[in-house]
Amino acid sequence: GQNVIVIVPGANLLLNFEDLKRASDVICKAKVVVCQLEITPSVSLEALKMACASGVKTLFNPAPALADLDPQFYTCSDIFCCNETEAEILTGIPVGNLEDAEKVGRMLLERGCKLVIVTLGAEGCMMISGDKPIPKHVPAGKVRAVDTTGAGDSFVGALAFYLAYYPKLSMEEMIRKSNCVASVSVQAPGTQSSYPYRKDLPQDLF
Repeated sequence: GQNVIVIVPGANLLLNFEDLKRASDVICKAKVVVCQLEITPSVSLEALKMACASGVKTLFNPAPALADLDPQFYTCSDIFCCNETEAEILTGIPVGNLEDAEKVGRMLLERGCKLVIVTLGAEGCMMISGDKPIPKHVPAGKVRAVDTTGAGDSFVGALAFYLAYYPKLSMEEMIRKSNCVASVSVQAPGTQSSYPYRKDLPQDLF
């Protein structure tokens, strides 16, 4: 059930600063802004800065990861969410267990992150923040993985949803629910964009 991914940026790299200016009203009035690196990194960073300047919550997923990531990404992200592979590229620390994830989390906090989530596939997630420096493991339910393509996107998208619409939930509960959405997404081939509309999703997700 493990995936192999090839990225062909194509039209993504055409997104530019003029596009951001045209979307500035939407960005600055959003509840949550999610950015990652499948567009030009400097454009993603500018979007994060625009959101931060307007008090919009920011969620950054450094995918695909860059070893020389601009340091401002760390300080402009309210939540910095990476998987094991991305974590290793960013920090040089291979992530094979919870202890490794904790080391990565602490290193990213030192770089200016406010809250770090390291996703660990079948093992769920590890989160750590500057306010609560004791790491918290949020496990995922056991499922039969058919295709993990898009699982990270499902997790990040679900987390953004809960941040926007259920802001009173604890971060641990948001992550638990996001784990569940990602777990559902890996049980069929391909990326499962239709899952939010499925009738068989656990009702406590909403």
